[in-house]
Amino acid sequence: MRGCTASRSPRPSDLLRPLFPRLSPPNSGGRAPRPPALFPATLGASRPKAKADTRGRDREGGLAPRQRLSAEVRRRQILDAAAALVLEQGHLPLSLERLAGRVGVSKGLIYEYFPTQPDLFNALLAEEQAALRADGMPETAEDVAGSSAAHRCADVYLRHIASTGPLAHFILRDAYMAGHVDPAAVRLRDRLIRGFARRARLELRLPAAEAIAAVLLVLAIPEEMGRLVWQGDIPLETAQKLVAQLVTSSVTALTPAASADPA
Repeated sequence: MRGCTASRSPRPSDLLRPLFPRLSPPNSGGRAPRPPALFPATLGASRPKAKADTRGRDREGGLAPRQRLSAEVRRRQILDAAAALVLEQGHLPLSLERLAGRVGVSKGLIYEYFPTQPDLFNALLAEEQAALRADGMPETAEDVAGSSAAHRCADVYLRHIASTGPLAHFILRDAYMAGHVDPAAVRLRDRLIRGFARRARLELRLPAAEAIAAVLLVLAIPEEMGRLVWQGDIPLETAQKLVAQLVTSSVTALTPAASADPA
């Protein structure tokens, strides 16, 4: 029909003008508007600045190779981080994502050093028991007579827990490790308990089952006091005095003369 203007198909540039003002024709008047924030005028302005490379330079001016940590140092980092996490949460197992994040490595690297979590916990347990062996605790339980052995071992155990926390307690008592504890760790634990129980049977005239139960009860005294020291609830000197008093009272209560009914 005459008088009607035929509509034309919009050109691509017409559709893009609202999004990209720079596509407006130059005779639209006024200064060209700034580009949207998503498309900065200078492309380099949107890039984060590169971090400075902290590596040293060799004699020729090139970058020296990055220093790689030795396997022993990396293993030590994993063990320290795992021990801290076990003490923080108080139970097993650990979140490998959290452990890897604490060390700053991948989970795959942790698997390279410790294929399973029981392997990791047994390594921690071996270090705990090595420290007790270095203090002569098993030999004291077997060779020192009477209540002197109980007092000396209780003090060694107290100071160890106060320093490192109840790490061995969490590992040995958690159901997650049932059937997975290293036999060497079990042997050392049994050796310690048997040494005390043997003396309890001879000197206190207790049956075997009662002797073992008495040993476990007495060992719980320095373990609990050491935990209180480690948490900062009481000072070490106070804990040592309390442990000495409680161990003496326990041994005295178990002696035949003290436990016999008065005639």
